[in-house]
Amino acid sequence: MKNTGYFKNKKITVIGLARSGLACANLLSDLGAEVSITDNKDTEQTRGNAARLKSSGIKVELGKHTPGYIEGRDLVVISPGVPWTVPPVVWARESHIPVISEIEVAWRVCPATIIAVTGSNGKTTTTTLIGKILEASGKRVFVCGNIGTPFSGEVAGMSPEDYVSLEVSSFQMEAIEGFKPKISVILNLTANHLDRYKTMDEYAAAKKRIFMNQDASDFAVLNGEDKRVRETAGETKAAVRFFSGGGELNPDYEAVMTVGELLGVNKQVCLDVFKNFKGLEHRMEFVSEFKEVTFINDSKATTVDSALWALRTIKKPVILIAGGRHKGVDYTSFLVSARGKVKKAVLIGEARELIRGAFSGVIPLDDAVSLEDAVHKAFASASPGDCVLLSPMCSSYDMFRDYEERGREFKRIVNDLLKKSS
Repeated sequence: MKNTGYFKNKKITVIGLARSGLACANLLSDLGAEVSITDNKDTEQTRGNAARLKSSGIKVELGKHTPGYIEGRDLVVISPGVPWTVPPVVWARESHIPVISEIEVAWRVCPATIIAVTGSNGKTTTTTLIGKILEASGKRVFVCGNIGTPFSGEVAGMSPEDYVSLEVSSFQMEAIEGFKPKISVILNLTANHLDRYKTMDEYAAAKKRIFMNQDASDFAVLNGEDKRVRETAGETKAAVRFFSGGGELNPDYEAVMTVGELLGVNKQVCLDVFKNFKGLEHRMEFVSEFKEVTFINDSKATTVDSALWALRTIKKPVILIAGGRHKGVDYTSFLVSARGKVKKAVLIGEARELIRGAFSGVIPLDDAVSLEDAVHKAFASASPGDCVLLSPMCSSYDMFRDYEERGREFKRIVNDLLKKSS
């Protein structure tokens, strides 16, 4: 690592004790900071993460936020899922205590070359593939960030010769200060997280922070076919490289190719990686086929655009399982592709009434009280040759810890159902 003395003896509070909060607290403690953590949830997960803290000297507050965990601090670190409106962030800002994100903490000590990837859709696949082409070229690479492995949990093992393929969300970039990737990538900008952002412009502004510190020695890789992304080219000092999906490859693969070219990766290496890539868990993941009914786990599809991509990819009639926590998006945009393709939608979670209002009269609908109930109802409605697709268009936080838990539960339910039915 570099700048290893930067956080030494500083009094720092981390807000949030999920994966990134745990990793960040452990890193800061290892770097000699006096660390405290506050999380308003007192759950099996937060208690389990508290037990994973490396140092008994880290103070932990669960199930509440109290001013004592903010007063007198030199720095506050905010986890990505924590909004700026929560009391400890408000208290910190009122006291003029700097509030930064976990990726800012890791960046300040990271010696490696960073490729940062953001966008509304396709981030995880693109970030993964950038890692794979670098690895195939003989380079040491860490794939982390919003993809599920916290940046701050990996940075201690990095050296100047290494690379980081880093998935970054708009939430993470709200609280960066100096974060400066060598290559920034914006894949697309479509309606997302409008439960957190008042407008698309506000959401886009958070995404564009990815290149706010870049200079002429850096690169911004932008989707030339996305109007909103293309227009950001005038707002960066980095050298711009556009990509598109006009050829044989989809836009995400073209983005990876462009990054590879900038890093000296042979084109054939990229093509070989693409050919052998089997996809990601929870993204159009084949689960099983039973009685000629296919089950697909697309739990990662937390936006309407992601679900539309899944629908266009599947050639069979679809029984859709959708719903979860609403993110402020317009579900009616799904209907153009859904007409004649989606035979029925089984709705779950907090957003089901909103989706029902958007789909009513166009798609036959059913409600389910749980994901298990939804799988059973979807299978009962399916005919040979159909596909039962979990593509929720919503976040998972009303019913599950994250989309991964939702996807794993879907697979468990499907496999149990098939065992009982066979």
